[in-house]
Amino acid sequence: MPTGPVPPPEDDVPVAYPAHWEADVVLRDGGTAHMRPIRPDDAEALQRFHLAQSPESIYLRFFAPMPRLSDKDLHRFTHVDHLDRVAFVCTVGGEILGVGRYDRTEPTEAEVAFNISDHHHGRGLGSVLLEHLAAAARENGVHRFVAEVLPQNRKMMGVFRDAGYEVKHAFDDGVISLEFDIDPTERSLAVMESREHRAEARSVHALLNPRSVVLVGASRHEGTVGHKLLMDMLAADFTGALHVVHPEADAVLGVPAFRRLADVPPPVDLAIIAVPAAAVLEVVDECAAVGVRGLVVVSAGFAETGPEGLERQRALVRVAREHGMRVVGPNSWGVINADPGVRLNVSLASVLPTSGRFGLFSQSGAISVSVLDVAQQRGVGLSTFVSAGNRADVSGNDCMQYWEEDPGTDVVGLYLESVGNPRKFSRIARRLSRTKPVIVVKSGASRFSATPGHAVRPSRVPKAGFNALLRQSGCIRVDNVRQLFDVAQLVLHQPLPSGSCVAVVANSEALAALTADACVARKLDVVHGPVALPTLAGPEDFRTALEAAFADEHVDAVVTAFMPPVATHAAEVARVLAETSATASIPVVASFLGMSGIHEQLSAGRVVPTYPTPEEAVRALAAATKYGQWRRRDAGPRVDPPGLDVEGARTFVDALLALNPEGLELSQPQAATLLACYGVRLWPSVPVTTAEEAVAAALEVGFPVALKATAPHLRHRVDLGGVRLDIASVGELSETFVRMRDTLGPLGGEDLVVQAMAPTGVACVVRSAEDPLFGPVVSFGLAGDATALLGDWAHRIPPLCEQDVVDLVRTVKAAPKLFGHRGAGEADVDALHDVLARVSCLALDVPEIAELDLNPVVAADRGAAVLGATIRLAPDEGRTDAGVRELTTG
Repeated sequence: MPTGPVPPPEDDVPVAYPAHWEADVVLRDGGTAHMRPIRPDDAEALQRFHLAQSPESIYLRFFAPMPRLSDKDLHRFTHVDHLDRVAFVCTVGGEILGVGRYDRTEPTEAEVAFNISDHHHGRGLGSVLLEHLAAAARENGVHRFVAEVLPQNRKMMGVFRDAGYEVKHAFDDGVISLEFDIDPTERSLAVMESREHRAEARSVHALLNPRSVVLVGASRHEGTVGHKLLMDMLAADFTGALHVVHPEADAVLGVPAFRRLADVPPPVDLAIIAVPAAAVLEVVDECAAVGVRGLVVVSAGFAETGPEGLERQRALVRVAREHGMRVVGPNSWGVINADPGVRLNVSLASVLPTSGRFGLFSQSGAISVSVLDVAQQRGVGLSTFVSAGNRADVSGNDCMQYWEEDPGTDVVGLYLESVGNPRKFSRIARRLSRTKPVIVVKSGASRFSATPGHAVRPSRVPKAGFNALLRQSGCIRVDNVRQLFDVAQLVLHQPLPSGSCVAVVANSEALAALTADACVARKLDVVHGPVALPTLAGPEDFRTALEAAFADEHVDAVVTAFMPPVATHAAEVARVLAETSATASIPVVASFLGMSGIHEQLSAGRVVPTYPTPEEAVRALAAATKYGQWRRRDAGPRVDPPGLDVEGARTFVDALLALNPEGLELSQPQAATLLACYGVRLWPSVPVTTAEEAVAAALEVGFPVALKATAPHLRHRVDLGGVRLDIASVGELSETFVRMRDTLGPLGGEDLVVQAMAPTGVACVVRSAEDPLFGPVVSFGLAGDATALLGDWAHRIPPLCEQDVVDLVRTVKAAPKLFGHRGAGEADVDALHDVLARVSCLALDVPEIAELDLNPVVAADRGAAVLGATIRLAPDEGRTDAGVRELTTG
């Protein structure tokens, strides 16, 4: 992780040390390393690295024997300008594992070279060094790498070839020359994300499947955390080796104790730290010294306590990552792996949960207790559980990477208090949701706010924006832990509904009507029933009604509700339901009033989930139905409209910000130029100060025209007289101009423009905003009261797929106005799609666009006319998902 600027001690290094290039990375085997620019004080470490290399590796790198680096070479290699000569080192525990460098040979071209430690081949060091070198090069204006490689250096050629770039080869005089563009491509980004996925999945696998565990802070005193943790691990009967460290005792709860970590027999995969916060860092240093792979820090007293605790937390993560360790916590409730082959219970839960196929992640310690209790009460078995605490390192993103690969997990549940990298969350969740349901509870009802202990960038995105991100990613959004398990017990045990048509069977008229009403409210179509059996109907009556419902080819799911007159009767009905649904190909949910979870009679064979009320059963079914619809549909390719001039837009924006480094709002001509780079035509408007100028402008653009005020508080305000439309003649325009100047002048609205009238259509608004946390957010709504008063907006997070663009238009409540509402003609929605796609690409490619507002965009029967644009530029602050593999700190 970045440690702050390190000023170079030598005068011959003119460029300031680029601290923002520092990063922690996860390697192919799941271990961590620190990536940073080389420094002059690395000379001694670089010499050690070189001396440890084999003669063959040295020859492949330098094309000549070089047993030792000369002082001149050391100076040249460690003294770089971070501009034309750039070098990165990858370190663990302060020792260099790999070096990558480039030297600029042309204004946009540089020669690149790598040297990887013989002892660390196969860990993916070359590929991650290339990613970070390429990112630094692009920042410095370099867009092409060249390299010379000996034919026998297959590993290095593989690094270039497998990175996803289009590599060209040439062979001359015994050397292979390579060249490739390093601007990101869809393929190179996919390669990077695939490598990131595998590495992070393995790092979490190591935490949840340790061969040996050591508890530091074990206690002989009841009531202490160290005592409780050890009791729970012993009760769970962990299948690996369990050790404890205690400075005085020979044994704790019958487990032999070691005085120091250094005395514990290696290897140690996982260390559980339960000591006072002030002593944690010392323990982490000891863990680093003995090669521990991962840490679970249950100790509190870190970022949640204030600035001093935050610094302690940052130091903990920095030391751990620099020595190859991942960290769960601090202030964590622990981790659980209920697999019978592991039986790991590092938590404060007294009983190891039942083994199952539900993976759970929680950021809150208090909620962790609730989550585990509810799982036990409902009879929902867990595969693994992670309590992130302050989420300083291991996050929900990491766990999703692991659960995607874990064959023992079918459904994922996340309790989130904050999301440190929502862009990464979105792309991981979208991929995971294609194969496994992801159910999300997010606390915070009003704003996407940070939680004490979680270091999160501020965000201006409303709750609706985060909910849109979840929908876009295929996640199932629920409001609380109860609903989390309502949905989980359905998708764990029943097939996904193939449609929204349901059958309703109940044993009273009132109950049947109540259940059917709940279905209609949740947009489920009742096509069978509601069947209302008599209250005293017997089990066989239920069998007949249920068999008819399951046999109906129009039914996608069955909802049955039962109000038991006597308990024994309920057990018989449950048995009948289990028998009739066992061979059905469609899902069923049941409401046995007052009963929730998995009924004993309904747990044999295919489990039928039960709910205390019909409304809860229907709500869970509706959530599963929406998820099934999302999973079945083809999202289409990523939008890529023709005619995008990315380089032209970047050059234009860079030039404007060079003159206005604090940012600026673009004039209409400037906005038109920028939009034109992405194929969006802004209709011209002519500023006028007199009636004569207005008439001349109208004659130029052609009648009819619109006369508009440009003051922000009057722009688009027809109700305040800020816009006059369909002015058809010279006389009408002259009179309207005078009247508007007289009326609006005292209100600060004397600045007017003339614009040609667009074809009649539906006025819409297209927006994008660069959020510090989410990055670009694209929004759509219909102009006027729908957005101004009712907040009827749809939001999506670029990059967008074709279906995302379609959803943007169709999910606003006022969307019917675009599709012939009440006899009106249909708008050219495809033209709207095109504008949205182009704006989403512009917002993604140019992060300096702080705000963009196209208002109005008039969707006519043919085409969409962009009549107004407000664009504000600001310096790029960097996005959370930076385009290279790196770990963030929560």
